[in-house]
Amino acid sequence: MIPDRHIVVKTAQDPRHQHRIVLMQRLFTYSFGNQTDDKELTDILPHLSLIDDMIQTAAPEWPIEKIAKIDLAILRQAVFEMTEHKNTPVKVVIDEAIELAKSYGNPNSAKFINGVLGTLVTSL
Repeated sequence: MIPDRHIVVKTAQDPRHQHRIVLMQRLFTYSFGNQTDDKELTDILPHLSLIDDMIQTAAPEWPIEKIAKIDLAILRQAVFEMTEHKNTPVKVVIDEAIELAKSYGNPNSAKFINGVLGTLVTSL
């Protein structure tokens, strides 16, 4: 039996997944006040205030400065992708964010990120 060529199997080596990891890491580094001239971050940084407002609206009990920096980096990356790169399905963005949270965040990160992004999607 020949496998269907239209089926895409998600793997850890998927270039889109790897790209999200790198972007999350750069946003994490940036959150410590490191300046950058990284092209990808210069695309996101002008939107950071709006992205943070959206996160704050979706999680009003968690001020931005109280959110774990890695969780914030994952949320920023996901919100940017959902709002600026609308060619990726929202479910995929949320799934990827949850996977990043499971790999890099604390034991509660995945639930927190799922809740914030779920709330955000319903308000959009």
